[in-house]
Amino acid sequence: MAGMIDFSGKAVLITGGATGIGRATARAFATAGAAVMIGDVDARAGETVALIEQEGGKASWFEANVVDPAAMVALVAECVGKYGRMDAAFNNAGVLPPQRPLHEIPLDEFNLAIDVDLKGVFFAMQAELRHFLKVGGGAIVNTASVGGLIADPGMSPYIAAKHAVVGLTKAAAVDYGRLGIRVNAIAPGFVVTPMTQHWADSKEFTDMFFAGNVSGRASQPEEIAGTVLHLCSDAASYINGATITIDGGQTAH
Repeated sequence: MAGMIDFSGKAVLITGGATGIGRATARAFATAGAAVMIGDVDARAGETVALIEQEGGKASWFEANVVDPAAMVALVAECVGKYGRMDAAFNNAGVLPPQRPLHEIPLDEFNLAIDVDLKGVFFAMQAELRHFLKVGGGAIVNTASVGGLIADPGMSPYIAAKHAVVGLTKAAAVDYGRLGIRVNAIAPGFVVTPMTQHWADSKEFTDMFFAGNVSGRASQPEEIAGTVLHLCSDAASYINGATITIDGGQTAH
């Protein structure tokens, strides 16, 4: 995908670029010519930057927590200040709370999911939208999940937050679609990342999951990145308010 879409001369902001989908997408954007600004509290974001630079790309890391709206304003300002522009944003930062039945979930776990997975997207979008309104347009992609479309056992805070991200994406597309701003979401299925490695290491889980997925396997982060690049490119100029499922057929049943 990176070879098919050209982001030369453009700058992209990514939250949650330290590992997993965020890292893979940051590298794909850089390979396609973009300057990448990563916002993250995880120091492994520095490793992502180093990888991109080793591959001949351009990237920076700005320590910013998505739960802090002022930090998101500062992150956008850092991107524009360093690269002179911001053309697209990928709001990918997220958490995955422990699996528990709803009646056993402590308030702090519920609040963490809402704060990071929902409010974090909201705060980032606000800062990004203000910039795009000033410059006359841009593209935003939010990371939802198949958990924003269906439900799985023991994941109610995550499911609630991701369903809300899908709704927030649609609402923003309606509000800003005629102002040159497109807002879409992706809904990945089971992707092997540091956050989901405990599932990948569980034979009980993988046997259950693979039995119900027409692909018979999990995906790798690189398989998600291409869709994000497409949605941020001019090739997706008529895609707005959509949630693109990338789940190997998990929800096709």
